[in-house]
Amino acid sequence: MSWVTRHRLKLYFRNSIWIFPVFSIAAALIVVSLLSRLERAFGWEMNVSPETARIIMGTVAASMFSLVVVGSSAVLLAVQLASAQLTPRIITLIYRNSILKFSLSIFVFTFTFSVAVLVRIEQTVPLLTGYLAAYGFLINLAMFLFFIDGIGKTLRPSSASRSVALEGRNVILNVYPLRYDAQDLHPPEQNLPPDQAPTHVTQSEEDGAVLAFDLNGLVSLAERANCLIELVPQVGDFVAAGDPLFRIYGYGKTISDDTLRSSIALGPERTLEQDPMFAFRILVDIASKALSPAINDPTTAVLSIDQIHHLLRAVGSHHLGNGREQDRKGQVRLIYRTPDWEDFVYLAVTEIRQYGRDSIQVMRRLRAMIENLSETLPERRAPLLRHQLQLLGSSSKRIFLDADDQILAETGDLQGMGGAHDEIRTLNEKKVTAVS
Repeated sequence: MSWVTRHRLKLYFRNSIWIFPVFSIAAALIVVSLLSRLERAFGWEMNVSPETARIIMGTVAASMFSLVVVGSSAVLLAVQLASAQLTPRIITLIYRNSILKFSLSIFVFTFTFSVAVLVRIEQTVPLLTGYLAAYGFLINLAMFLFFIDGIGKTLRPSSASRSVALEGRNVILNVYPLRYDAQDLHPPEQNLPPDQAPTHVTQSEEDGAVLAFDLNGLVSLAERANCLIELVPQVGDFVAAGDPLFRIYGYGKTISDDTLRSSIALGPERTLEQDPMFAFRILVDIASKALSPAINDPTTAVLSIDQIHHLLRAVGSHHLGNGREQDRKGQVRLIYRTPDWEDFVYLAVTEIRQYGRDSIQVMRRLRAMIENLSETLPERRAPLLRHQLQLLGSSSKRIFLDADDQILAETGDLQGMGGAHDEIRTLNEKKVTAVS
């Protein structure tokens, strides 16, 4: 099985909610069959008439089917609300929710179990399976309440933003495992292709966004063929059919196009597996939608900035790499493109600064984030952050014509609006003195 096939299967299983409920159907039938054999072997029977047992099991089965339907409807409603209020790019995280998958699997298991018990009621009523079906229904009622509570909390802007940020931090640590070395005074070597012309170019046969690639596998291929492989698109880029995927420098005649294509995964939309920029993209989209005139919710934008703040700190405190991978002998075998510090900062700040220029709350929170990062991150990260502070100041002077509003907008506040600062106290004291 090729790397791309394994990656697609892993991604499909992770993003699908139907797989575990379907498996639970088979599991329920197997469990009922095994327990029925045990009951027949020991002669366990319930002291209830078959008619009464059929009514109870029929009620349990119908109720469990209703729970399955209501749970599925809640999932669809959650998807619609998340897409409309937050961003469509967060839908995948809903389908990955473990509470959702576990709850639906338990509902389907109990429904199948109760139906299987119902068809086994003849002249006598099975004892063990009957009790399990009846009391299992009560357990599922509690599970249903827990399911509704979990889905509701997942859709809160703070919970959704935090979930995205947690996923993003894990990706950042996986893609950039090395901490920033303050002693390294020289910038990393840029991931530029060699000056010589490529000996072969592999083109894409399908459209899609680049989801991930097999880094170790490509290095091994290049080492065996004694060549240099360049991955042309960056993870997250959209590739059309006919666009170049790989360029080979040197020999590399033994590497087929199919082998190279099986080392890169394309899909209809970006994912978080190897794309640390996508977490920023989702959070910025949540903030941008919250700042739209139709919603006008700057506090939700501030919640997104809170998580962007922590993600930028994680990125800035790690070595971002140079897009060059070496073999065991130290020979460069793979070149690929990676986002740099400027890419992360521009993505994290620019759109929110533009869409939130009319909100003092957003401007104050952005300023607090940039000032804090400028003070805590290595000095090499600071010049771009200071430039962003200048842009914030220019926007404040251009948008807020009142001097008091300018002072408020140009004061950093980690709460957006509400934190106590000496500048605001001084401003209030001046107002009181002027009135007196």
